[in-house]
Amino acid sequence: MKVLRIVIVCILAMGLLAAVSFAEEETYTLRFNTVAGPNEPQTLAMQKFADVVGELSGGKIVVKVFHSGALGDQKTSLLNIKRGTLEMSTDASPAWFAELCNYPEIGILELPYVFRDLDHLYRVLTGPIGQKRWDYLAETSGIRVIDVWYLGTRELNLIEKAGVVRRPEDLKGIVLRMPGTEAWLDVGRALGAEPTPLGFGEVYMALKTGTIDGQDNPLPTDYSAKFCEVTHYIVLTDHMIGYVTPIINEKLWKEMPEKYRVYIKKAIQVARFYMNRIVLEQEVTLLGKFVKDYGMEIIIPEKEAFMESAKKFYTQPRFNEIWGEGMYERIQSSD
Repeated sequence: MKVLRIVIVCILAMGLLAAVSFAEEETYTLRFNTVAGPNEPQTLAMQKFADVVGELSGGKIVVKVFHSGALGDQKTSLLNIKRGTLEMSTDASPAWFAELCNYPEIGILELPYVFRDLDHLYRVLTGPIGQKRWDYLAETSGIRVIDVWYLGTRELNLIEKAGVVRRPEDLKGIVLRMPGTEAWLDVGRALGAEPTPLGFGEVYMALKTGTIDGQDNPLPTDYSAKFCEVTHYIVLTDHMIGYVTPIINEKLWKEMPEKYRVYIKKAIQVARFYMNRIVLEQEVTLLGKFVKDYGMEIIIPEKEAFMESAKKFYTQPRFNEIWGEGMYERIQSSD
């Protein structure tokens, strides 16, 4: 009994010391912004991160999630994190970094058909190829990429008047909404469409009024953003394995105690697996739902034709000058 009492006293003392340690440390409040809606997997994962990191840090890292672009659109969020006027966002990826961070070389990490599958994507982005570019981004722009979350495989989503699309030439004259950077517009061109930039929050009404003929997003996004209500075709091009990169201001990241950075890394990985599971499950079930509940048509295109169109577009000399000759093919074939 005496030994047991000693053990209990020691445990209580350790708990008291930990509590005192947390009490003496600074509390960090991190505003975490996204344009995604409240029920999208991305937002749910952000809240999971907030819950887990709060628990790990004993309440010393307080994450406040803002959805539906409450603190700005994708471009605004990224620029504000560069300036240090916003702490975190998930609305980021290499196509945004290429233009807004004056780092065109990083655009190679977000191209049609550059990754063979999701496992290949993670091997590249969390391996030497990806980490080298994330570190350079942090050094030169003040933005730290802290993880990679699977957003879903991007498919073409078109209104009825666009007609059936099976090959790149069927997209000639089709006005396809893309996010507002040159790198994203190039994606539309590589597929054979006529791309136009448009903010995410404007897409639904543009589809409904016929201002645009279509857009491309993963199936879970088409559902949660209700694009399925105002479109007719899903074309299974599988042209991009979509992902977002949770980011944080680099100066803030370096100022944090090391153990807080560890808590954030652990919590962000929990959120990653949480989001990835939701997205993968939705991708399995949503096609049937689109047909049954919304009367949509699912088109199986000649995917090889789209792959060849993308390869021809991205092996032009102007891209080789930016990324290095043959880099597109090297990433495609990497282990």
